[in-house]
Amino acid sequence: MEEITAQLATATVAARAAVAVGQVPTLSDGDLMSAMSAVEILGRTVDALRVAVAVEVQERSRPTLGSDRLSARQGCRAGIELIARVTQVSEATANRRCRVGAGIRARDTLTGEVLPAAFPKVAEAMDAGELGVDSASAIITALSAVASRAEPEMLAEAEHALVGCALGVEVSSGEPITPFTADQTRIQAIQWQVALDPDGVKVCEEQATLGRGMVKLGTRGGLTRYRLDALPELEGKLERIFASCLSPKTAGRFLTVEDEAEALVGGDTRTPAQQRHDIVAAMLDAAARSGELPTIGGASPTVLISVAAEELEAGTGAGWIDGVQNPVSIDTVKRFICTGGIQKVLFDCNGKIIALSSPDRIFTPQQRRAITVRDGGCVIPGCQIPAGWCEIHHVIEHSRSGPTHTDNGVLLCWFHHHTIDTSGWQVHMVDGVPYIRPPRWIDPDRQWRRASTPHTLTHTRPPRPDRMPSRT
Repeated sequence: MEEITAQLATATVAARAAVAVGQVPTLSDGDLMSAMSAVEILGRTVDALRVAVAVEVQERSRPTLGSDRLSARQGCRAGIELIARVTQVSEATANRRCRVGAGIRARDTLTGEVLPAAFPKVAEAMDAGELGVDSASAIITALSAVASRAEPEMLAEAEHALVGCALGVEVSSGEPITPFTADQTRIQAIQWQVALDPDGVKVCEEQATLGRGMVKLGTRGGLTRYRLDALPELEGKLERIFASCLSPKTAGRFLTVEDEAEALVGGDTRTPAQQRHDIVAAMLDAAARSGELPTIGGASPTVLISVAAEELEAGTGAGWIDGVQNPVSIDTVKRFICTGGIQKVLFDCNGKIIALSSPDRIFTPQQRRAITVRDGGCVIPGCQIPAGWCEIHHVIEHSRSGPTHTDNGVLLCWFHHHTIDTSGWQVHMVDGVPYIRPPRWIDPDRQWRRASTPHTLTHTRPPRPDRMPSRT
């Protein structure tokens, strides 16, 4: 044992002497590529040893050994804990190493007979330092799931083919191919799963159907977290919707000068995660307006927000969404009012309702249809959100005597409506036509640009100079 430890220590010193971490930034491009390849080969060798020792510790710590198990003798409750404490890795990493190790370790039977590894090709490639632990895990995880139902010959064929692809060899012909990455190997392994167990897809789908769900995890930092366990069909629908809303309209063709100008003007600083959130928000708004959802008290599902009149007038304080514990700002309240209108409820000192006004500031369905035809979608240049998902924004606020009229309403998606007062974008109406001015960081000249593109107009005269918005 001392000899093995000494040899590994020598190898560690040699690896450190080959290239120091501080030297990496000084390497040329060619040397950097060579070093990365060599380091990975070394890493695969080390990973194979990590897997081998981890699974051996786990085997010697199996519960059937009772108090004589290795983990108990070392003061740990299980082998995974012992591995994590000795190596300082997470228990998840220790678990992963053991799962891979179980597939490449020779097996002992109850009679004392030693059987070969469940996945001998993976074991051979890992022992040679040719197959990384990520690819090995992808192969073993996928094939283990169907091993009990697959023909042994086909299972061996699948393993051979997958290892070959990961190493860059087409096993059926022996011809070299570009080696698969671990992600590509995982995709290929899933395809082999289907080939090995065609009926398993239905069984897996039935199990997944039972596990589907959406769970509210709680609120922290003003954000409410949900966990969505989605079936593949829902994933496909969401991904297509996200792709259609996040992809530029000019995808698949060369950009014209006008396209480039629009792309520049429509600069978007949101992260992909933030964009997907905003798309879901727009989808929910559209669904609530569709009239196809079940009604609540005879009305479409409507978010109710209560706010004191004096706080709304002063612009300070908070509003409260029905059913939600966290308060929202007055700015958010105003945005909801802009979209859905306001209904005044008067209470006496004891909390009794003494007066209820009719809702106002709500664009009628007819007005919405007209604005939809005029604007076609969110009026902010480059935004892909369709008209049916947009909200209608009062260009002149109701508090400033802005009318609920088509000449004072424009389509904005959830995000651009949410940030219209803070993002630097400005909207101005000229003879009932919306014009947009971008923030200064996008357009230093802050030129007003016509937003509407109605299909009913084949040509349009520019507005008279005295009707154009000011550049100030």
